[in-house]
Amino acid sequence: MAVAGMSTVQLGSALTVPLFEQLTDVGAAGLRLGWAGLLLFILVRPRRRDFARRDLRACTTLGVVTAGMMLFFMLAIARLPLGTASALEFLGPLAVSLYGPGARRKIWTVAAAVGVALLTEPWHGSLDLAGVGCALAAAACWAAYILLTQRVGDQLAGLKGLAVSMPVAGIVGMLIAAPTLSTHVTWSAAWTMLGLAIVSPLVPFALEFLALRRLTSSAFGTLMSLEPAIAMLMGLVVLGQLPGVASALGVAFVVAAGVGATRTGARPATEHAPPTPRPAATEAS
Repeated sequence: MAVAGMSTVQLGSALTVPLFEQLTDVGAAGLRLGWAGLLLFILVRPRRRDFARRDLRACTTLGVVTAGMMLFFMLAIARLPLGTASALEFLGPLAVSLYGPGARRKIWTVAAAVGVALLTEPWHGSLDLAGVGCALAAAACWAAYILLTQRVGDQLAGLKGLAVSMPVAGIVGMLIAAPTLSTHVTWSAAWTMLGLAIVSPLVPFALEFLALRRLTSSAFGTLMSLEPAIAMLMGLVVLGQLPGVASALGVAFVVAAGVGATRTGARPATEHAPPTPRPAATEAS
C-alpha cells in the first residue's frame, strides 16, 4: 500500500507541473487539496458523534500539516527537478526513522542518507536555494504528517480521521490559493485538477493512512526512501528529466534501504479506542 501510494503521489506531481504556467504552483496545490477534501468528505461522511474532542484536534492539526506538506512541495518542484525535490523532502521521514530501535535500523537509515546525498549532489552548489528551502519545509511537514497520521489511524477506525483532516487541508489550501485562483482558474483547469486530486492526494493518502496501521512510524519513514527513486522515474517518463550517474547510484541506495525497512517494520494490529462520550448538555445543544 505504501509503495502504491508513493507511485500515485509522484505521478500526480509530475502531471501537475505542466499546469503551473496557467494556475501557478500555489493555485495547483490549493485546487488539488480542495477537491480531495471535498471528495473524501462526501464519500466517507464522518459523523460528529464518532469523534472525541481530542480526535478532532488531532485531525485538524493533521489537516494543517497536510496542507503545508502539499503547498511547500509544489513550490519546490516548480524550482527543482522532481527527483531532487522529493529526495530533499525525504529528509523528514529519514529523521523519523532515526528513532527506530536496533542497529539494523540504523544501517538502513545510513543507506538512505547516502542515497539522498547522491540524488541531490549538494557538492555542486547549483541548486535553487528557494526551492531547497521549500523542499526542507515540506520535509518537516512530512515528518509531522507521519507521526500524526499514525496517531489518528490508531484512534479512529477506517478513513474517518482522513475524512476530517483532508477537508481541513482543503480549506487551508484554498484560502492560501484564493488570490491566485481568482485570476488564473478556468473550468477546464478545475476539472483537470479534479482528476489529479484523485490520483494524488486522495488515493495515496488513503493508502498511506492504512499502511501506517501495519508499520512502525520509523519503518514507514525508512520505506519512504523509495519515493525519490519513484519521483526520478516519473520525472524521466513524464517530464523528460534525465538523471546522471550519481542519481542512479542514489536510487540503488534508497531501494536497499526500503527493502530493509519492509523486513523489519511489521507492526501488530491496533485496537481503536472508542470516542469519549460527550456530556448530556453538549448533546442537547
